[in-house]
This record gives sequence, structure tokens and C-alpha cells, in this order.
Amino acid sequence: MRSDGRPQGRIAVLSRHLASSKSTSDQELITAEARAQTVPRPGKVQTAEEAVRGIPDDATVTVGGFVGCGCPELLLQAVRQRFDASGQPRNMHLFNVATGGDGKGRGLDVLAAPGLVASLTYAWAGMSPKLLSLVRDHRLPAWNLPLGVVTHMLRDVAAKRPGPVTTIGLGTFVDPRDKGGKAWPDQQDKVELVRLGGREYLWYKVPPRIHVALLRGTTADLDGNISVEHEPIYKDELVQAMAAHNSGGVVIVQVERLVDRGSIPTRNVHIPGALVDKVVVAPPELHWQTFASPVCDGSLTGELRAPLSALRPLPLDERKIIAHRAMLEVDRPNMLVNLGVGMPEGFAAMVNSHSHHNEWAGSCTMSTEAGMWGGVPAAGLRFGGAVNATAQIPCASMMDVYQGGGIDLACLGMAEVDAEGNVNVSRFTGRTPGCGGFIDISQTAKKVLFLGTFMSGGLKVSLADGKLQILQEGRHRKFQQRVLEKTFASSSCKGRPVLYITERAVFRFHDGEGLELIEIAPGIDLERDVLQRMAFKPVMHNVKLMDPRIFVA
Repeated sequence: MRSDGRPQGRIAVLSRHLASSKSTSDQELITAEARAQTVPRPGKVQTAEEAVRGIPDDATVTVGGFVGCGCPELLLQAVRQRFDASGQPRNMHLFNVATGGDGKGRGLDVLAAPGLVASLTYAWAGMSPKLLSLVRDHRLPAWNLPLGVVTHMLRDVAAKRPGPVTTIGLGTFVDPRDKGGKAWPDQQDKVELVRLGGREYLWYKVPPRIHVALLRGTTADLDGNISVEHEPIYKDELVQAMAAHNSGGVVIVQVERLVDRGSIPTRNVHIPGALVDKVVVAPPELHWQTFASPVCDGSLTGELRAPLSALRPLPLDERKIIAHRAMLEVDRPNMLVNLGVGMPEGFAAMVNSHSHHNEWAGSCTMSTEAGMWGGVPAAGLRFGGAVNATAQIPCASMMDVYQGGGIDLACLGMAEVDAEGNVNVSRFTGRTPGCGGFIDISQTAKKVLFLGTFMSGGLKVSLADGKLQILQEGRHRKFQQRVLEKTFASSSCKGRPVLYITERAVFRFHDGEGLELIEIAPGIDLERDVLQRMAFKPVMHNVKLMDPRIFVA
């Protein structure tokens, strides 16, 4: 191995040959694999076409990746090409945590073909609209379960346990007294309400086997040991490999380079070679670090530290108002904070630029459910990773921390809120992205902030002289009499502080009374801009103005 981490000698030549390709078109991809077949392939190394050839019909398949990070794109394309050419494999049952894509056809959506996929179990799939459209049209049975639960289910498959028994999900749409996580009522039940020691729990029943794991890493040696030095996060690859291996299944790992035996330092091996059956070296165009960029960003891997001054500050708009107000809820030093996808991502930017407005904000440790600690959580298609992180652990371990109440402050999104304080983020406006880690986090964090605009769909605001004006109202009402789906159940509050922060108003959950309006923005008319835009009248005792510092640059 060279000092820059790149392979040398005959293995480097082999790696370059196996990865060579100039295009991602189907025909040219096949041509690239034909070229690779002329090179001797030692050990477990195969072409993508060879590696997926043995996937049987009706297989339960788990695919690596997290939102836009770490998708085994070459393997997914090879599965789809085989299906298009031969009609096999048929009726795969996908069992994924948060495998994603770019929302435009890359990633898991490559498998969105009638007959190829028979069912989908997932925590979050918001970047796979084609697959989700099959679910919406009642053409693909689907079960949406909490992220921590799904990753622990994989761990339980590996350990031959019957599945997690936990309070996570009680009172939400995954509770069998509600929907049981099912997309449609005619589907099989996979969640059962049980009682232990006089308490209610949910038992999430694991699949009998994982037949195939399609995973991704950075470097493989000839024995199949896998390191992940260019991956932004560990994801769930280890528990997925364990589950497939202990099921007697096949573990296939896509990597960007191949090295000789013993080249990877022991402590850098993330998936031991004994768990890996096949290794496929991918061309660069099918092995982007994230779907946001093909370039490896060292600040996401810990290789280097980026100057925080390079991070773009938020413009003074509704997102900044919400993030600024949320930052003021840091009420003690050294809090462990979780940031959800979407609106909460602005919290990190505000801590970077405006921590002088809160003496404790700068001492926070921000984290993501993917396993990152410290630094600045990344946004968009890099979500899950973090710039300048101080540590990382596997997703399954992070969810142990989260489910056990380790989070001091959670900043999460909101698509709908109802009079009882329940929140929906998993099914709205015809979309079913799923709950992700929302249930695990919102049910256990010591303090919860739900962040979002008061209305959605075309909202435009302006700020002048420290006052907020609504230039164009949003088309969709968020504060409904009843949410379409209960992703957060206010019944789980149990004395925990829960706030709902928008650009024009702040609410809190008042136990026994429901949603209470506690603040409005300067410049906002209470009746016209707030109360008339809600499907219910909130509790009001002492409504104050939001902190004026929020409405200036």
C-alpha cells in the first residue's frame, strides 16, 4: 500500500482493470465487465454480472446505503440487467434500513420493476419515488418500521433471536392497534402487542432468513476483508453481512479498489472476510461517495478537517428563523443533540454562526442516527454524515444510545400536527417516505423540538425592521384536526418538554390540554396569520413575542 492509501504493484493494475469503464449505459457497462473477465481474478473477486447470477427467486435481500450515502449502485444495476434479460431473479423481498438514491432514478429505484420486487420492508425510502409509487398504487406490499427497530431486526436475524421487543412505536402508526406499519390493511401482520411484567411492548417479528446482502465498502483484500475509509458513515453493512452469513446466505460487497492479503490494517477492517462471499470492483462513475458528488470529501471521512468558516451561513428567511429559535432551546452545556433531515439541518449552521446568542450552544455534541458524533451534520444527499466529526459508530449501536434515552435534545421535522400534539412525517401529500429514525428519537429524547414552516407549498416571507411579513401564504395547512398518520404520539411525552417551532408561532404540548400557543413573531397578526390558518383552536394562556434577535441578521 502506498503512503497515500492507494494500492500498488500488480494488485493496483488488477484494481484499475476491474474498475475501468467510461459510461454507465447498460451496453457499455456489460462491455466493461467483458473486459474485466480477461484479467485473472483471484480469491473472491467477480464481475457484477457473475456475482448476482446466483440470486434466487423469492429471496429476501438487504441492500446497503443510507439516504444518499454508500449505495452499491453497480450491484443494483447488475440485478436489474439480469432481470431484464432473463426474468430472474423474481419476487425479491427487500429488507432495508434507509437505502436511498438521488430521487431521480439512481439507487434503489433501479429495482422498481413489476415482478422483480415482491415486497418492501423499510425505515425510510424518500429518495426512491418509483418504488414508493408502486406502494402507493397498491402494487407492492410494504411495511414501514422505525429505523432503530429495523437495524436491530437485522442484528436479531444474525443472532437467531425472534426480533426486538421494545416500547418503540407504541401509540404510533406502527402499533398493531393502528396500522402495524402496513401500507395496506390486507397485508400480513409483522408487529404484535405483548405484555411483559405488566407493561406493553411491541414485538417486531424478524424474517426467517436474509438470503442476500448487497453491500458497499472502499477497499477489499483478496480474502474479502472490507474497509470503509472513503465512506462517510459505517451504515448497517456489518449487521447486514452478519444476518446474511448466519442465514446461510450470500454477502456481495462492491468496492472501489482491491489490495493484496494483509494490506488492510486489522483495526481498519469493518466487515471480516469470513463473512464476505463475493467482491466486485466498481468503476468510479458507479461508486460515488454520495449521490451529491462523485468526489471523495475528506472532511466527511475524518481524513482532514474543513475550516468552519467555509460553511455557508443561512440567508435571513423562514428556515433561519426556525433554526435560530430552535438553537435558543439549548438550556445547559454539553447536550447531545440529534438533527433530523430537512428543516432541522439549519440548526447546525446556526450553532456555527450565531452561538454568541446562546452561551451553551457551542458546547453541543451534534449527532446523526447513522452513527456520527460531533462536527457539523451534513445535509441533503450527504445526510447521515458529518463534516469534522469526532467519532463514529455503527448505526445499530447508535440506535441503542438513542432508544435508551441518550439524546438530550432532538430537532425533527413536521409535515402535520394535530390538536392533541401528534405529528406526521411519514405519509403526506401522496408521498410515503417513511418514518426513518423519527419514532426512535422522538419517543425517547429528553427534549423534543419539531421544526417546520407554519404552512407549506409556496410560502414566501420577508423581514423588515425586525418584523415578519407573509408575502405569499402557503397552499397546504399543517395544523390539522387529526394527522393522517401518527409518527409521533403525544401520549409518549410523559412530562418531557415538546415544542413545535414555526417561522411565525411557537407551540408546546400541554399535558391534558393538547397544543398550546406560547409565542408569535413580531409583525404577525394572531387572528389572520395564525388562528385562521389552523383547523383547530389551540390553548392560549400567555402568548408572548418571539425573541427579537431572531428576526435580524
